[in-house]
Amino acid sequence: MKKIAIAAGLAMAMGASAAQAAVPGYAVNSSDTIWRTSFGECWHTGFWTQEQAVEGCDNVMAKAEEPAPTPAPAPAPTATMADVEKKFAVYFDFDSTKVDDVSNVVNYIGSLSSLQSVKLVGYADFIGSAAYNQKLSERRARSVAAKLEQAGVDASKMSIGFMGESAPVANCTGRGAELIACLRPDRRVDVEIMGQKRVQK
Repeated sequence: MKKIAIAAGLAMAMGASAAQAAVPGYAVNSSDTIWRTSFGECWHTGFWTQEQAVEGCDNVMAKAEEPAPTPAPAPAPTATMADVEKKFAVYFDFDSTKVDDVSNVVNYIGSLSSLQSVKLVGYADFIGSAAYNQKLSERRARSVAAKLEQAGVDASKMSIGFMGESAPVANCTGRGAELIACLRPDRRVDVEIMGQKRVQK
């Protein structure tokens, strides 16, 4: 009986030694979990030293994880100026210099970062004398210039030209109202705008 008790004691001592070896300096159970006292303190073996202190015992705090590095901000888009050119056409009724709506021209000019020039060239259809149509095309160009100036376009940026009936674009036959309607593309003022716009890169 005495031999059995001694053998059991040796086995327990060997088991305890093996368990203690799993976490040097601390008493652990079979799952390698450190035993704690009723006060929650980790149970030391007789061979424990401060150098063996582990995280969660003996005031050793868990190491705070280093925050992930903040990604570098994306480079801000840079703006640059680009030269732009756009053309519009303002059309007229037969033998008329009355300008209707030019808001599309005005709005485009307003969208520019800077306005360089506005070139206005007037035209007329071939009905009537060449001399009359020359004057008519000039009056049309000046009418558009006046309308744009009223809308706030810088008059010093505008130039005026006139071609009369010398540059037709319509190809028409017939007579009367049918011919007049067909020739509408020749009764116009071409507006050519040069400027700069800010673009993102």
